[in-house]
Amino acid sequence: MATVKLWSDAEAEADPRVSAVFADIRATRGSDFINNFWRGLAHDAGLLERTWTTLKTVMGPGTLDPLTKELVYIAVSIANGCPYCIHSHTAAARTKGLTAAQHGEFLAVVGMANQTNALVNGLQIPIDSAFRVEDTP
Repeated sequence: MATVKLWSDAEAEADPRVSAVFADIRATRGSDFINNFWRGLAHDAGLLERTWTTLKTVMGPGTLDPLTKELVYIAVSIANGCPYCIHSHTAAARTKGLTAAQHGEFLAVVGMANQTNALVNGLQIPIDSAFRVEDTP
């Protein structure tokens, strides 16, 4: 259960700042759907604006392709234990072309990284100088 009220469309329309962000989300995504994350942030218009602006910039066009960005988001969400973000960004990745086979392979990589990270941390393996930026020519 949410710890804040999830704003309805009527409540959002009553606040010009929230209404503007919701309209931009709809326009940017080409959908009338506003998910619960944004509805929860609507209780604080400043937080909503900052988060949407930053997310739109980070997830927007850049040197990484959109599917790669979604996969990174899913991996971090798995590491942070955020089921909401895992689900929402997996859905977004599917709209960007993620296949069932790719999803399975991706999860295998995430699981392998989790396992080897735990081993390296537990064993306190020193970092090779070849991997350090300051030590490479």
